[in-house]
Amino acid sequence: MDRAQLADFLRTRREALQPEDVGLPRGTRRRAPGLRREEVALLCDISSDYWSRLEQARGPQPSDQVLTAMARGLRLSLAERDHLFRLVGRPAPERTGQSDHVAPGLMRVLDRLHDTPAQVMTDLGETLAQNAAAAALLGDDSVLTGLDRAVVHRWFAHPTSRDVYPPEDHDTRGRVFVSDLRAALARQGAGSRAAQVVESLLARSEEFERLWAEHEVGLRHELHKRLVHPELGEMALQCQRLVDVEQAQVLLVFTATPGTPDDDKLRLLASLGPRPVRR
Repeated sequence: MDRAQLADFLRTRREALQPEDVGLPRGTRRRAPGLRREEVALLCDISSDYWSRLEQARGPQPSDQVLTAMARGLRLSLAERDHLFRLVGRPAPERTGQSDHVAPGLMRVLDRLHDTPAQVMTDLGETLAQNAAAAALLGDDSVLTGLDRAVVHRWFAHPTSRDVYPPEDHDTRGRVFVSDLRAALARQGAGSRAAQVVESLLARSEEFERLWAEHEVGLRHELHKRLVHPELGEMALQCQRLVDVEQAQVLLVFTATPGTPDDDKLRLLASLGPRPVRR
């Protein structure tokens, strides 16, 4: 572990980040360049003391989990993330067509969306990052583990997860999720996470087995969606998709027509906590 080089790398990346880059107010008494240590520590989900020791070249060797959180918090590119791992003396995560490292461009957009539900997802429907409004609307996906991180797996393995949509939309939504899974499997191939999801669902869901056998491909996600919230009721929303092709990730942003009751309901999400995840 090269503590001196690691300290220099972390400091320079912290100073390169501006408050506006991560959705923080600049304030009037900011003197140091970039973010404060306590601010970047919060973004990386570590203590400010831990961060300070790393910047002072006297910290412990971070775990892979901490390095992953730091790479995301610092909005590092894939090349910068790999460099971070190597400075600590760990092998860089294997580069595949799919990565859990959120594309920095998508994170910058997400950082600017405070009162608008938004989240970054993989092509397999796994949530990588979401803001508080999205957690209030759809549920806090950070508590999900294993194959249940994939929305298609929850849809068929735990049908109560479908409560976010009106019952009359369930057939359409299920078919779209299966179509997405088939496309992900074609990209990722045998032995991939997509293949594991398919194998699991074929063994436990007759409904999935029937839809999978129909071999529907290319079904599109609709721009207009109806979502059901346990406290706010049904909402008619628009779902915009910003795609990062290189990392097979998509940023979903949910909006409503200004001045409508649905727009008023979205604004109320700020006063609600995360919606319980049904599974």
